[in-house]
Amino acid sequence: MSRHNIVLDHVDTMGSLTVGNGEFAFTVDVTGMQSFPEAYANGIALTTQAQWGWHKMTNPQQFLYAETLDTLITCADHQVSYATQSGEGRRGEAVQWYRSNPQRLHLGLLGLELLHQDGTIAAIPDLAGVHQELDLWSGIITSSFSFEGEPVEVTTLVLPGEDAVAFRIKSGLIRAGQLKIRLRFPFAANCHVCPGADWDHPLAHTSQQVDSAAHQAQILRILDSARYAVQCTWNDGRLVRRGPHEFILEPASSAVWLEATVRFSQEQKVPAFMSFRKALHKTQDAWRAFWESGGAVDFSQCTDPRAFELERRVILSQYLTRIQCAGSLPPQETGLTGNSWYGKFHLEMHWWHGVHFALWGRPEWLEKSLPWYDGIQGRARAVAQRQGYAGVRWPKMTGPAGISSPSSVGEFLIWQQPHPIYFAELMYRQHPDAETLEKYGELVFATADFMASFPCKNADDGKYHLQHPLIPAQEIFPALETDDPAFELAYWRWGLQTALCWKERLGLPPDTVWQRVLDQLAPLPQQDGRYLPVTTSPDAYSNPDKRRDHPIVAGLLGMLPPTSSVDLSVMEKTYQTIKQGWQWETMWGWDFPLLAMAAARLDHPDDAVDWLLMDSPKNTYLVNGHNFQDQRLKIYLPGNGGLLTAVAMMAGGWDGSTKEFPGFPRNGQWNIQWEGLHVLP
Repeated sequence: MSRHNIVLDHVDTMGSLTVGNGEFAFTVDVTGMQSFPEAYANGIALTTQAQWGWHKMTNPQQFLYAETLDTLITCADHQVSYATQSGEGRRGEAVQWYRSNPQRLHLGLLGLELLHQDGTIAAIPDLAGVHQELDLWSGIITSSFSFEGEPVEVTTLVLPGEDAVAFRIKSGLIRAGQLKIRLRFPFAANCHVCPGADWDHPLAHTSQQVDSAAHQAQILRILDSARYAVQCTWNDGRLVRRGPHEFILEPASSAVWLEATVRFSQEQKVPAFMSFRKALHKTQDAWRAFWESGGAVDFSQCTDPRAFELERRVILSQYLTRIQCAGSLPPQETGLTGNSWYGKFHLEMHWWHGVHFALWGRPEWLEKSLPWYDGIQGRARAVAQRQGYAGVRWPKMTGPAGISSPSSVGEFLIWQQPHPIYFAELMYRQHPDAETLEKYGELVFATADFMASFPCKNADDGKYHLQHPLIPAQEIFPALETDDPAFELAYWRWGLQTALCWKERLGLPPDTVWQRVLDQLAPLPQQDGRYLPVTTSPDAYSNPDKRRDHPIVAGLLGMLPPTSSVDLSVMEKTYQTIKQGWQWETMWGWDFPLLAMAAARLDHPDDAVDWLLMDSPKNTYLVNGHNFQDQRLKIYLPGNGGLLTAVAMMAGGWDGSTKEFPGFPRNGQWNIQWEGLHVLP
């Protein structure tokens, strides 16, 4: 573990480090706090976020969700309504309001205020001797630097199971009155990709100090209908207000060290002071328990020069997904470090965020978010009913309430639909008992009901087809002209087959509708011995402009297990066609693991490693382990999760694999060792 601790000896604004626990995360600069957010504005921003931290802008015009709906025609002249990004005037405003609301909150900045002897505030170039280390085994950041010749040491951690960050600061600057802690609180920001903070509207929210005592204080935050409390405890000093949304923790004049804990809570209750030593031990114990659980892969005996970098990515991805993707809600693509798509989560990405937890023997961290699906079943069922379908239709882009965000793309995606069946199957493979079947049976069956009612039966061929309006996972194909996407057809087949297995396991009779649709589901589209991405685009490979975005057709045998509809020789030719030419720069972080898994199942282990380490813009992994995509999206956790899924199956195998380390080259250079991994379906 220690060989991959993150060490910074200079200011790297793309190297921001985060501590967290899956429900709460705190991202810091090189001081170990959020002291210089402006310096990091064009890097990875300094943020504080919690799973419960959401806000809605006011709706004075009383927009209704119904105003976002367009009625479109699908097969047999069936009318279906979708919330699309179209329209002007009031309708366009309604679309934008529902698309951008709710948004995740940036809960506040907690930073050092360093003062020169003349009283002016320091800037980041004033720091010298910078050294920062994230110890992965303990989940603790230690930062040191000097300012005006005085050393400063900061230890930073997030408490396990609490929305709280704790600090210990040592420096002679404290006694000199040149070091304080500064707390600042922003308004919410309904921007598409940003830190989630609006500092320009101080009158739109309030920060009220409601409790104060010798070693503690509480600040009540009110932003429209959102309320939360910020509870501060410290060893010695006082909290004073400097402005409407700014507070200063001034240490006692005799101190040379300061300990403080700041909790963010939906309840107004100040907890008792916890010593930093106790917080430190709790954090160390929790992280040791995490690392000692589940699986591990050791690359230290490999002689391929790329092995160290692959191991680094694997270790850091485990850390990042534990703090960013292991909460009670499906993660957003940037986790708990700033907002992407207004902070909402994309359910088609939940597979990439979470499947690896089960493969690495830590299914509880995926399972933690699964009750959310039960909580929104009523809304998902109402959407299906509105559209004339059975069961529940899961949204693509959504927030905690499960409201589908208007979109000209996301509303038409369907590949998120079978995911809950896949998740339930993973849970059953971990615990194949009646309790698991009872726990997830209704989720599986409601999901399958929609899947059986969505396809259209064609009178000419007697087959059930996935017909427009829809957009496949390779999102370049137009919603109103796209039919029978190959990946979605295969996933539909697997999902219905698995749902029928669940009926059998529970001793229930098979669902005749599911069985009929399964038996008569359209074949995968082919041309020239290759699977087409969609049946309505026969030029998918001859037209270079269509060899871009997600090469999801490779997922027919890789992400998905083999089904009766997949011919291995056709799959091989399809894979080779993709390998021969694609617009690699248009692929996203999870596409590289997608191709690696396909290569592994097709027995091309050398290719599998090549895909994982391909030199491509969106396959970049920063010093902190984050999967960089571009200047807009500097964090992309589906890439980290996908990497872990691919490595687990390449090392531990999949159902039916017989070779040792089946996804790694057999050239003597990849002498990996592993334990505790579970095979991929």
